[in-house]
Amino acid sequence: MQKTPLTTPTTLSEEAVSDISAALTLLLADVFALYLKTKNFHWHMSGPHFRDYHLMLDEQGDQLFAMTDPVAERVRKIGGTTVRSIGHIARVQRVVGNDAAYVAPLDMIAELRDDNATLTRNMREVHSLCDDAGDVATASLLENWIDETEKRIWFLFECGQPS
Repeated sequence: MQKTPLTTPTTLSEEAVSDISAALTLLLADVFALYLKTKNFHWHMSGPHFRDYHLMLDEQGDQLFAMTDPVAERVRKIGGTTVRSIGHIARVQRVVGNDAAYVAPLDMIAELRDDNATLTRNMREVHSLCDDAGDVATASLLENWIDETEKRIWFLFECGQPS
């Protein structure tokens, strides 16, 4: 059986492929971690705003999950490789999970708001890396994801405001 290399032809430099692939792999791990945390809070939401928060977090989880395949495929399109397992994700994720038996609804909202803000900062850093390398396609994807993430932050922020 012959092994074929996973490198895909690209006009980006080897250094750019390596740097961007590594940055996107970290980002992908963060998105998976934030997706699972969002679903955790969606499943364990309680209180007087249960329905609204439950539905909002379900929608936000769907948005996050929808990012995963395009991020991974972008890494492959430029000739890199990305996460291969849950263990790999756990080793490199920067979003901290929450295994608490109970988290108050407004604490859930605040934690997800802050995690989404961190994700936005990380995406901006990857965008700068892409700009420096001339990778306009990845930068363009990141711009849309930054906008979606900022919308999640906005919604989470407004939900956490006093009545």
